[in-house]
Amino acid sequence: MSISIYTKTGCPYCQAAKDWLKSRGKEYEEINLSLCPDKIEEMLRVSGGARKVPVIIHNGQVTVGFNGRG
Repeated sequence: MSISIYTKTGCPYCQAAKDWLKSRGKEYEEINLSLCPDKIEEMLRVSGGARKVPVIIHNGQVTVGFNGRG
């Protein structure tokens, strides 16, 4: 199972999503757009143009945003 999460520094929804994944013992790759702005275009491409974070990719399924329930 591969999980990637696009985040930005200071985003409470990103932190909540990471905490939720950790609480379930899920490992993930974090791509922090604040630290890697060159990845923004990649995030826009995989998310269908969504301009908000977090963007979570799990087994090819893309979820934009986090509502506290995964």
